[in-house]
Amino acid sequence: MAMGMHGAIHLFDHLPQVDMADRPLSERTMAPARSEPLVGLIRNPRSHGNEGAADKLGEGPGVIVATPRKRSELHGILADFAAQNVDYIAIDGGDGTVRDVITHGASFFGESWPGLILLPSGKTNALAHDLGISSGWTLADALAAAKQQHAVTRHPLVVAQRDDESAQVRGFVLGAGAFTSAISLGQDAHRFGAFDAAVVGVTTIWSVFQAFFGGRDNIWRRGTRMRLRSSDGAEFEHAGGAPLDERYLMFASTLHTFPAGLRPFKHMAAPIRLALFDNSRRRLLLRIPLIFRGNVGTGTRRQGYHTHGLDGFEFDISDRFILDGEAFPQGAYRVTPGPALRFIVP
Repeated sequence: MAMGMHGAIHLFDHLPQVDMADRPLSERTMAPARSEPLVGLIRNPRSHGNEGAADKLGEGPGVIVATPRKRSELHGILADFAAQNVDYIAIDGGDGTVRDVITHGASFFGESWPGLILLPSGKTNALAHDLGISSGWTLADALAAAKQQHAVTRHPLVVAQRDDESAQVRGFVLGAGAFTSAISLGQDAHRFGAFDAAVVGVTTIWSVFQAFFGGRDNIWRRGTRMRLRSSDGAEFEHAGGAPLDERYLMFASTLHTFPAGLRPFKHMAAPIRLALFDNSRRRLLLRIPLIFRGNVGTGTRRQGYHTHGLDGFEFDISDRFILDGEAFPQGAYRVTPGPALRFIVP
């Protein structure tokens, strides 16, 4: 575990290995005709909504239930789901559980996944918010929606080491710099009972407050050494106000909407959306309420805030980065869009 400036964020010491050789060489074989779908259900017993609720979901004959206590167990569970050719994989957990499942499952499902059902029970559920899924959504609700073909597609981010593409992790919300401090602060908010949109609102307001009123040496205003390049190798612009090899905050996602009314990528259509704060100048921080709603003009860009719609990018970073709520080590990485994942929605 690695301690942040407030709460503890779990720090992975390396990225998982996705054995691309295990992926099917062709499309996943067609599931046999079944009168009722076969569902592989992965329930995270440590998720906030699952504490003390081991039997909260009815387990019918068409549901294979797995309750992994360790991430390492996911490999075998997902191998079994692939061998049984499940029609759906249901994920009962939060954003981190989804990240772990789609990362470990890449070895078995490659580019062709079964339908995915999200049962949001984590402390943060940004993906569920984007999909329009509430905390009361049940497996029965999802299967009924599946019969009506209610589904949308999302592509995860694939964050891979540039010198070892098999060392990779997949998720939906990537951040670094001050974003890491805000996630650490969010751990404290969880302990005080704030979750989902509430924790996003609390951490956003408090982080901006600390940065705006802190001095130049305040940890909330400190930059992080990182270099970012587009997929063609061109470095992204930097407006100054900090060393050119530092950024104050980096945020990237493939999601369309975010909790607490945040819409930093409004009207931007691209596989990957990236936002960069070059510095922590107070006159830039004053514009954050507008930035968070996607209202960005030339003046804001001159001060040091940029957004980019991309098909991929690279970053070198001297500190950890965050993907879906947990931290991964410093290094040199390439970010690309992952396969189309079909999620059942209301």
